[in-house]
Amino acid sequence: MSISPVLLGDTPARALAVYAHPDDVEVSCGGTLARWAAAGSEVHVVVATRGEKGSAAIDADPVALAEVRAAEVHAAAEVLGLAGVELLGHPDGDLDVDPRSLRAEIVAAVRRVAPVTVVCPDPTAALFGDRYVNHVDHRAIGWATLDAVAPAAASPAYFPEAGPPHQVETVLLSGSLEADVWVDVTATIDRKIEALSRHRSRLGEGDEGWLGDFVRSRAADDARRLGVAHAEGFRILRLG
Repeated sequence: MSISPVLLGDTPARALAVYAHPDDVEVSCGGTLARWAAAGSEVHVVVATRGEKGSAAIDADPVALAEVRAAEVHAAAEVLGLAGVELLGHPDGDLDVDPRSLRAEIVAAVRRVAPVTVVCPDPTAALFGDRYVNHVDHRAIGWATLDAVAPAAASPAYFPEAGPPHQVETVLLSGSLEADVWVDVTATIDRKIEALSRHRSRLGEGDEGWLGDFVRSRAADDARRLGVAHAEGFRILRLG
């Protein structure tokens, strides 16, 4: 039985996106966050790692690359209209090493921002066909975020030092193999592309025309059954 596609039209008053690497936010939900911010939502982002392994160059300096990528995060956030960015500074590729510590940091962010909606990767999506294995950091940050919002952030017994409890109402999981809601990002697809272009260390130098073509093509695939030009898909969890 096929599931009718659902367009998610509501704009949360406050939202928090939690991702592993400096460019993950823009790739996964940049159009959605830009749409919410433009509609008046207070949108915050947490980036867990320094992204210092995000280069194919053998002689890349990880310290220098981490500094560059941090600056790129802030530049992209400005394009999207975000209200705040927090860089946790974990080593790239090691988010699975200390899940409790990571969960505590996310609980603190959730309680501080008090978001209605949290956006993060779907940690259950591990194998994408026979060509891609989801990065360990993507899976780790997804599980840590889910564990942080259900139930830790809402319960005063968990991490009492992290501030007063807060109940998240909705979680949107990006990169899901079981997407069941979509956000129309037709009006913000160009802003998503512009924000992605700020991650110069990942894109390299040269013609950026391919980037816009690629992003629009992917967003058009998601939108095909929805009657809109471009969309981003998510698996939705209703917790509130």
